[in-house]
Amino acid sequence: MTDYQHHWKDGTAVRLPLGKIVCIGRNYAEHARELNNPIPDTPLLFIKPATAAVHLTRPLVLPQNRGTVHFETELAVLIGVPLTNASEKEAQRAILGYGLALDLTLRDVQNQLKEKGQPWERAKGFDGACPLSPFIAAERLKNADHLTFSLDIDGHRQQTGNTADMLNPILPLIAHISEHFTLMPGDVVLTGTPHGVGPLTSGQKLTLQLDDALFIETHVA
Repeated sequence: MTDYQHHWKDGTAVRLPLGKIVCIGRNYAEHARELNNPIPDTPLLFIKPATAAVHLTRPLVLPQNRGTVHFETELAVLIGVPLTNASEKEAQRAILGYGLALDLTLRDVQNQLKEKGQPWERAKGFDGACPLSPFIAAERLKNADHLTFSLDIDGHRQQTGNTADMLNPILPLIAHISEHFTLMPGDVVLTGTPHGVGPLTSGQKLTLQLDDALFIETHVA
């Protein structure tokens, strides 16, 4: 069982339970193109279970003998109040904080599932598949539609994203999700990854940054 608990940047615990992790696929056009995927007409949603969450600040433990594990760096949104059929204004009021996440993906497994037209959960929901950073209170990041985030591996830039490039911006995305299932306090929404995804290997050092507000260093065990 995961011992993950939401935390603020200062190290204090967020007094909310860990909920589901709702993800959106192909929310950056260049990422869809790099994997030769079509750009969806509506948000492509899938869910990681709570058992996928681990602390990003701890060493990343990759599953063994299950093929290539790819990193996908994403902005994470922490939900603070229940949302059902919400408006964009209600979605904005429900955002408690922002952080960073790695949507770890068993790429070989995912490709096999896609070929068979099957769901992706086996490739996306394994234990440890969602390393999450500490969160920054939403009021400290005033312009969430223009946030820049990045990932460096062993000192080399791998991904740079800006929320302005999302096909489905944050507030419409959260409102859309709430039309299909209720979001609860403690749930996390991952908002998609920019281009530049690739494999992780043991010993790599990762540096993630969200504007000037969050800086995380970790490594692959």
